[in-house]
Amino acid sequence: MEFRAEMRYLRVSPQKARLVLELIKGRKVEEARNTLLFTKKRVAAHVGKLLQSALDNANFLNAEKNLDVDLDNLYVKNAIANDGPRMKRIRPAPQGRAFRYQRRISHITVILEERGNGTAHASGQPRRAAVNTGSTKRRAPVAKKAGAGKAGKKKAAAK
Repeated sequence: MEFRAEMRYLRVSPQKARLVLELIKGRKVEEARNTLLFTKKRVAAHVGKLLQSALDNANFLNAEKNLDVDLDNLYVKNAIANDGPRMKRIRPAPQGRAFRYQRRISHITVILEERGNGTAHASGQPRRAAVNTGSTKRRAPVAKKAGAGKAGKKKAAAK
């Protein structure tokens, strides 16, 4: 069972938010909270509140909806920072000119999941799905056209 929490229109660059989110991906919730508590980035406080909100969502479903959720066994399955709308601004520049710049906004999503028996490695990181690269058959090499090389050009020019 997954438990989500979203924070939208946060005034921080998604690139800066991803730096903090990479620290907590795949970790247990308590370990992620401690990591965020001692991270010196401004966005870490916002991500901490978001993580607490996702934990409260799990707690609500545990208490009110009678789902059997072990809160001590939750881990951060995924943490994403996406682009939001950009605010276009103008800064005064020398000699009456104006420079445009953009203030970036991000939407952050945190997904928690209960760690089962076979969903994690011994290192604490969740297992990655195997990527299928296509069919296992090998294609035969394509035959080259006759006279397509340099020798073919010389013969054609000599005639």
